Amino acid sequence: MDFNFILLFIDLIPLQFDFFGGEGGRMVLGSDDPIIKGLILSMFVVSGFGIMLNLFNAMIRRKMIDQTKLQRIMKETRAYQKERMAAMRAKDQAKTAELNKKSSYMNKMSMEMMQMNMRPMMITFVPLILIFYLVLPQLFSFTVALSPIPLNVIPGDFFQLTCTAAQAADPEDVCTSENALYLWAWYFLSSIAFSGMIMKLTKTTMGT
Repeated sequence: MDFNFILLFIDLIPLQFDFFGGEGGRMVLGSDDPIIKGLILSMFVVSGFGIMLNLFNAMIRRKMIDQTKLQRIMKETRAYQKERMAAMRAKDQAKTAELNKKSSYMNKMSMEMMQMNMRPMMITFVPLILIFYLVLPQLFSFTVALSPIPLNVIPGDFFQLTCTAAQAADPEDVCTSENALYLWAWYFLSSIAFSGMIMKLTKTTMGT
């Protein structure tokens, strides 16, 4: 199981809410008269913030996590899962029963690995919130990119990445065009896109 996307998703969930007042949450983040103007420039600068914060997260991880221990747990967990799946496919009941005896230990190791990965989030959470709610809304407009297709794949409006046609047609809505990406949404996608590369370059993988 890949924790990278899961933990990044957890880390970015607070971006959907407005901790500093307002009624629209993520949709009101932005400015009517942003300092940085223009769609292309906004896209690149928001992505730059995503890269910088990912690098910050990676440095915190290097300081707080014993990478040697994490790699050992990852290797042990991966080998166990592979061996268990092979025994189940071969219908080797004796081997499966023997491996099942180790399941509580392996679950403990998996939990320890998750806790190691979660610990740096306690440090990075506050800077992320402060930058996202106090800095970025002053620099950028409400929407900073355009998508060729709608990205609202989850029902409801809890995880709405792009503007709908109805929102774009509403003169009082922050959406200027259909499928425009909100500031928080483009930051979210940029962070996800670059996180894997940054983790590999800094050797701070979250594990499997």
